[in-house]
Amino acid sequence: MVNFFKSIFSGKEENPEAEKNRNEEKNFDILKYDGMRAQRMCGKLPYAIKCFTEALNIREDAETRTHLAAAYISAGKPEEALEQMDRLVELQPDNIEARLMRIQILFLLDRDVDVPTDCQHILSIDSENYQAYFQMAKAKKATGDLFGAIADLTKCVAIKDDFSGAYQLRAELLLAMRQGAEALEDVEKIVALNPEEETAYMLRGRIHALTGELAKAGADFQMAIELNPFNAEAYVQQSQLLAAENKLQEAEDFLTESLETLPDASALYAERGRIRNLRGDKKGAFDDVKKSIELNPQGEMAQLCNGQHSNFDNLYKGGIF
Repeated sequence: MVNFFKSIFSGKEENPEAEKNRNEEKNFDILKYDGMRAQRMCGKLPYAIKCFTEALNIREDAETRTHLAAAYISAGKPEEALEQMDRLVELQPDNIEARLMRIQILFLLDRDVDVPTDCQHILSIDSENYQAYFQMAKAKKATGDLFGAIADLTKCVAIKDDFSGAYQLRAELLLAMRQGAEALEDVEKIVALNPEEETAYMLRGRIHALTGELAKAGADFQMAIELNPFNAEAYVQQSQLLAAENKLQEAEDFLTESLETLPDASALYAERGRIRNLRGDKKGAFDDVKKSIELNPQGEMAQLCNGQHSNFDNLYKGGIF
């Protein structure tokens, strides 16, 4: 009787199902947006993951599932992130953004061979999706299909001719194939698009070194250093150019000066050790090798040594050419 009079004076009847739905929607919003706030806060990822998970238990939502996957990635749990994107792709097979995110997770898990499947599905929906061609090229590079990667990158820049990342990757592949002239065309495009991008000058310097234009290579490595004085690789490359011209003392002095800027750079000690070895300074070389390994116990120099402490001639082989 009370409910009857209540319905008369309120002008509407109670609907338990509607009330339940309203409460669920309210709870969903609270959990979702609490999770998003927690995701932006240091140390709150576990709480964010819990919020997103509980929200998805109320109802499916693509944005929430994407946030949950991102939270798992930030928490160092790519397998769990992939499970979320697998579920989203299953529910929305033509969701391009979901597939692109799934591709990034596959790369994190070193499952490069699985990437082209998603790329091809994206292209079946949108044949002009340059990102799909770019990601497929990265996967083919990782699996050793360099010609296939170059073909995909060519299609990529045909769609988006100002995509410097595609020119960068294609130039790197061409350089690896020792196609200096072709690689130079791409890197010049990168420099034109991003004149303040140090990696472009590093790449162009390596190309000039390959083709024997050492002065141009040195100018490019110097430009990279000017743009980023903490680029250890640029110092190493510049030193190797000097060594290639038999300017060993100049190379050693250059590295010693460079270590004032980067005193904890393992690569610089390793390179100075190489130069000192070439100059016949075995003790100096040993000291530099030791310092390099101390700074980076898991690095390349430690791997090269592999228990050998005196055979520097075998350690210091190779170079930029």
